[in-house]
Amino acid sequence: MSLVSVTRLRIRKLRFFPGFALFAVRSSIEAKRAEGNLRTLTIKDRGLTFWTITVWRDQTAMRAFRNSGSHKMAMPKLAEWCNEATYIHWEQASDEAPDLKNAYDRLVAEGVVSRVKHPSSNHAARTFPVPIGS
Repeated sequence: MSLVSVTRLRIRKLRFFPGFALFAVRSSIEAKRAEGNLRTLTIKDRGLTFWTITVWRDQTAMRAFRNSGSHKMAMPKLAEWCNEATYIHWEQASDEAPDLKNAYDRLVAEGVVSRVKHPSSNHAARTFPVPIGS
C-alpha cells in the first residue's frame, strides 16, 4: 500500500507569492529526493492556487519529509500567506499518482481544512472551483 498526499493552497495576495514560490520549489526538490517518495507532482491552477500530489512508500516516509527541511520551515508561514489551505491523505494499492480530478473530488469530499488567519468564503466549506485541466 502507498500513501497519497494531496494539498491545495491558495495564496491570498500577490506579495506573498515570491516567498511561497521559493519554499515551494525547494520543497518539491527535497520531496523528489526524499527517502520513500514514489511520485511528486506540482500543479498551477487558476490565479494563485497551487496543488501538490505526492505518493509515498508509507506514512512514516511522508511524515519524515513533512517535518523537515523547507517544508517544515514553510508550514508556519502558510497561515498568513494563504486564504485557503486544505489537504488529504489516503492509502491505495498503486504507487501511481491520482489524476487531478480524483484528487479534487476527494479533497472536496473529505479534505482537512488547515487554519489560516484570513480565510476565504470557500475555505471552511471546501467549495473550491474544479481545477483547470481536470
